[in-house]
Amino acid sequence: MLVLSVVVGSRAYGLATSSSDVDRRGVFVAPTRDFWRFDKPPTSYEGPRAEELNWEVERFCALALKSNPTVLEVFASPHVEHATDVGRELRDLLPHVLSRRAVESFERATTAQFARAVDRLKWKQVMHVVRQLLVCRDLVRTGVLSLDVGPYRERLLAIRRGEVPMADVERQVSQLREEIASARSPLPAEPDREAVEAWLVSVRERGLA
Repeated sequence: MLVLSVVVGSRAYGLATSSSDVDRRGVFVAPTRDFWRFDKPPTSYEGPRAEELNWEVERFCALALKSNPTVLEVFASPHVEHATDVGRELRDLLPHVLSRRAVESFERATTAQFARAVDRLKWKQVMHVVRQLLVCRDLVRTGVLSLDVGPYRERLLAIRRGEVPMADVERQVSQLREEIASARSPLPAEPDREAVEAWLVSVRERGLA
């Protein structure tokens, strides 16, 4: 059962243009009894709509505890298309999920992506790296996850169009990495795994009703 579906990507970040796709991410809960069989439920599936990916709730929680940037978007997207009571409870877990693990997670997610994008001159991907680092910097500084990069919209769209010299982008990326690494963060060192696991167990128990 699908418990949560949100719009992510450019529309969640305030970067949408007339040609932007609608990217959706969601969470579903497989029936508890299905885990008792040899063949387990899938951990994720794509579709049925274009640009849509849904995770099974356990896989989603595991990724969230690692501060996976793509998963964190689901917690913070301002565009919620569908949410059951369980889905709303899941979004409310965000304070228990956030931690300084985000620094390593965002670093890992952006380093290889940036190298590939620069090598192939994929300006859209270059912009995504800068956008992710802006979100990570503000998260680490404030302890609050916000996807709104509206104040940087013109700069980011200019990068996407290839109008900003690569040398300038590389300097910005280096500066953002330094700001992230040096920030004195209010975030806890580790997420509250026990709270997330207790909630997950309650979901499984309700799945037996």
